[in-house]
Amino acid sequence: MSIDEIRERYSRAGLNETDLNPDPILQFEQWFQDAGAAGVFEPGAACLATASREAEPSARMVLLKGVESRGFIFFTNYGSPKARDLAENPRAALVVAWVELARQIRISGSVEPISREESHRYFESRVAGSRLSAWASHQSQVIDSRQVLEERMRDFQARFGDGDIPLPPFWGGYCLSPGQIEFWQGRPDRLNDRLRYRRQAETEWVVERLAP
Repeated sequence: MSIDEIRERYSRAGLNETDLNPDPILQFEQWFQDAGAAGVFEPGAACLATASREAEPSARMVLLKGVESRGFIFFTNYGSPKARDLAENPRAALVVAWVELARQIRISGSVEPISREESHRYFESRVAGSRLSAWASHQSQVIDSRQVLEERMRDFQARFGDGDIPLPPFWGGYCLSPGQIEFWQGRPDRLNDRLRYRRQAETEWVVERLAP
């Protein structure tokens, strides 16, 4: 089977420089709202790419939990492979793809842990089951069976009961502060529009058009 035979022929409107907000974070928020209005499933899903000290790449899907002037927020177990990569090499890239809109956004920059206070506030906003699973899962470690996970979940349910479920010491958030953000819009004949913001100073960006 030829994959190309079933590919979408993009026919949506283009992306011009005059369409863009001078602030790429605000532009991201506009496209995010468009994705939500279009009924995109999990519009906050993003592919996070990291690399170890030895430049061994790794990529996985995460859920963005905040978009602020400083950058893009996500959460994880501090013992996870992504967290270990970021401890050794605190730079990363994100890709958000909304196929239904023939759009993607590429983001790259430096990553830092957010404060424990911020992580605590977010953790408290999660439903009880999600808070318990953060305690129960040694993320990415090999386990013998699904039963191991379910037993650990029951153990922590018994431990905390109906009381407070505190923030685990091994879990929290990161912020990717972008140096570049590219907005990609699919166009007919693969002449796609690619407009990239490149940071010049703390609050100054230059916009460049890239060949598809």
